[in-house]
Amino acid sequence: MNMKRMRSRHHRPSGGGSRHSNGQTPLNRNHVFDSNGPDMRVRGTAQQLFEKYLQLGRDATGTGDRILAEAYFQHAEHYFRILNAMTQAAQQSQMERQERHQQRARAHNDQDDRRQDEGSAENESEEAVEETAE
Repeated sequence: MNMKRMRSRHHRPSGGGSRHSNGQTPLNRNHVFDSNGPDMRVRGTAQQLFEKYLQLGRDATGTGDRILAEAYFQHAEHYFRILNAMTQAAQQSQMERQERHQQRARAHNDQDDRRQDEGSAENESEEAVEETAE
């Protein structure tokens, strides 16, 4: 392997680390974004950035700067979409957890039913042995 390539600062091992297979970072409500807005840099969660850009858009509309207002509203829409994606992912995850829980509960109940069936079968065979002994 080329030694210069190995020394590169930008070398990333193939394994992905904390990224998903589609190359995106996991959706997390507490994830902090660094946003480069139209005229400033803003940092915060998706909810905070959505609210901030929405307010900046309203302020720009109030001062009559329609172009800057539109830019802020577009940024707000971007973080609104991120919030929706987070909500959908959380709902799907919760549904999957509930489904797994229900499957485990059914499997546990099936095991209990089998144990009871085995126990009643043993009692019947013991009673049959006692009857033949009499």
